[in-house]
Amino acid sequence: MNMTIVSPAHGWQWIVTAFALFRKNPLIWIILHLLMMLIGFALGMLPVIGPSLFYLLTPLFLGGLMCAAKDLESGKKIEIAHLFRGFHHNTSNLIAVGGVYMIGELVISGLMKYLGGAELAAVMEAGIEGIDPASVTPEVASRMLMVMMVGLTLFVPLIMATWFSPTRVMLDNQQPFAAMGESVRACLRNMPAFLIYGAWSVLLLIAALMPFGIGLALWIPVMVLSTYTSYRDVFAAAAATPAET
Repeated sequence: MNMTIVSPAHGWQWIVTAFALFRKNPLIWIILHLLMMLIGFALGMLPVIGPSLFYLLTPLFLGGLMCAAKDLESGKKIEIAHLFRGFHHNTSNLIAVGGVYMIGELVISGLMKYLGGAELAAVMEAGIEGIDPASVTPEVASRMLMVMMVGLTLFVPLIMATWFSPTRVMLDNQQPFAAMGESVRACLRNMPAFLIYGAWSVLLLIAALMPFGIGLALWIPVMVLSTYTSYRDVFAAAAATPAET
């Protein structure tokens, strides 16, 4: 396994480089992400299985977007068909990654609902408006806060496992479980860079939401592209340097 441990400043550089890639062809990136969001919305309309099905298929879409990022970086033309490349290249391995995320999300969400009681279940299913303010006693608020912290603690490893793995499977033909293990280790060893990256991502998200969320049309593609630029920095660049293990 070739893996580079980068300095914390690289977390910001991932976003800068992602924005530079976005600027090469902003229209196609907006179209690709809008199409993926529309697909997600359509699947979400399906009763019971819709959201879970989108979790299962997301790595296939991400694999296609990572191919698009690599092709754009090398000067090749990208098109809408890039979004669906994961459906005919390394498909089963990408679905395996999606399956792990889907099962993990279902288990963690179910555990949070069980521990959080009816109030948290209402919030998770219907949003904050789904809870009666009169029912939020100090005890309920304390329990909900604890459950949210537990959920966040459990989601972080799941996110780390799926951060690099779709790209590793799609671009490097890596096996899914090996790719997820490498992804977790890469995230842990580069945690300072990810902390910087996360802080800037949140700040940029706040800016994107003003006014009326218009900036999300830029923020979402750049964040997805930053998945590729972080992969290239941590894994692809390691091919030319001694591996750090």
